[in-house]
Amino acid sequence: MGDLEQAYVKEAFDTNWIAPLGPNVTGFEDDISQYIGNEVHVTALSSGTAAIHLGLLLLGVGQGDEVLCQSFTFSASANPILYLGAEPVFVDSEEDTWNMSPELLEQAILERIKSGKKPKAIIAVHLYGMPYKVDAIQQISKSYGIPVLEDSAEALGSSYHGVKCGSFGDIAVLSFNGNKIITTSGGGALLSNTKKFTDKALYLATQARDNAIHYQHSEIGYNYRLSNVLAGIGRGQMRVLGDRVAARRSNYEFYSKELGYIEAITFLNEPDGLYSNRWLSCILTPSFEIRERIRTALLTQNIESRPLWKPMHLQPVFHDKPAFENGVSQDLFERGLCLPSGSNLSSQDLERTVNIIKRTL
Repeated sequence: MGDLEQAYVKEAFDTNWIAPLGPNVTGFEDDISQYIGNEVHVTALSSGTAAIHLGLLLLGVGQGDEVLCQSFTFSASANPILYLGAEPVFVDSEEDTWNMSPELLEQAILERIKSGKKPKAIIAVHLYGMPYKVDAIQQISKSYGIPVLEDSAEALGSSYHGVKCGSFGDIAVLSFNGNKIITTSGGGALLSNTKKFTDKALYLATQARDNAIHYQHSEIGYNYRLSNVLAGIGRGQMRVLGDRVAARRSNYEFYSKELGYIEAITFLNEPDGLYSNRWLSCILTPSFEIRERIRTALLTQNIESRPLWKPMHLQPVFHDKPAFENGVSQDLFERGLCLPSGSNLSSQDLERTVNIIKRTL
């Protein structure tokens, strides 16, 4: 947090705009739209999870439908499918970006259609800020007439062949949770090139109140709108987004330089045309045992690191859901580790981390 965020929040208090509407909310939406470009429309919401929930609803997902979802992700990508009474079908990863495998995606679509159950939507995730294979996923989406919900929660500031993430799906979502590259403490946004989607999202996010002088409701709504106070934090954060991306990428470059020569450590490189915000700096080790040696060595020095996401198809809550697997995400989970990646890490913090890893190996 810095002075800009405090100024916007102070303005919200000084003008008594505290509720989930006001100039900061509108300004924050405009800031996001201008940053993403491509005539993207934005509705600011209370969380990225709320944005996925509304996005699926807008794409027509309902009771008994199936949604193809990237397995290697955080559970918030998949949970909203269940909110709607639909069923997730998990799709494993490819090794180039760690994101949804286009080959497995097409295989899943063909098999579900053969079984008489054409999926209603695809949830593809830009994991750890690394863009998924947009061209391949979009081509499959068009070929089979299945819309894409682009989970860009971790990828604000990333781009695919010069185009900002958050502009590729029929609907896209952002997260401004406390651990993201910029934060509103808690918050998110729904984005689309189709204005009717963002307008309907706004309607549903404000309890689906009809345009009437009295309180009238023709649909079930939700309390998902972002407050003007938190949007003020977001406006200040947007001013320093470039600095935050630069800081995260600098972390990655430091780790890569200091640890890249060690045979037991590898990194996820950017494929040609892909630009990652490097939200988290991740390493791969040769085995679960070596990963745990590094993690526990850091932990004994009060340095937090975490394994990569545990795939959704391996989660107890989703154990009975269909999945199209190739073993990539399970292998990444067992061997991968997220290193300290905060935008405010000092050079001493980074040096201390790599020195412990070097001594451990």
